[in-house]
Amino acid sequence: MPLNQTERQILRKHLIESLSGEKAHMTFDRAVTDFPLETINNKVPGIPHSPWFLVEHMRRAQRDIIEFINNPNYREMNWPEDYWPTAEADTYTWKQSIEGFFADRKELIRLVEDDSIDLFAPIAHAPDYTIFREIILMANHHSYHTGQLLYLKRALEG
Repeated sequence: MPLNQTERQILRKHLIESLSGEKAHMTFDRAVTDFPLETINNKVPGIPHSPWFLVEHMRRAQRDIIEFINNPNYREMNWPEDYWPTAEADTYTWKQSIEGFFADRKELIRLVEDDSIDLFAPIAHAPDYTIFREIILMANHHSYHTGQLLYLKRALEG
């Protein structure tokens, strides 16, 4: 049974909240606020990624999903090498990655907000997938890695 207008609005609202981490989870925004910059490249014993690696991975994965949704000529990135940085970051690179993450998240939110887009329609060049699926995937991905980032922030602050 198709959703009525009210149900579609509620669904879109919940998807946006999920993308931004609001309501049930710590937000990415809060996790990166006042992050101790001297620790962005540090690792915690037993954890393979630094805060920088997580932030840049989140940005790259989100950008990849946007490309997948929008680009009929999309080509898969190589896993895992294209999804994770290999070099450490300086403060400028860290901040650029965060700004890129926010800009791309806004782009995903605009897709969800656009009532003219059927979130359940197959993506034209990838008919086994929908925008709804990709948004859920990103919300889950954000939640998972934001939790890791917050853990690292607390552990590295001492």
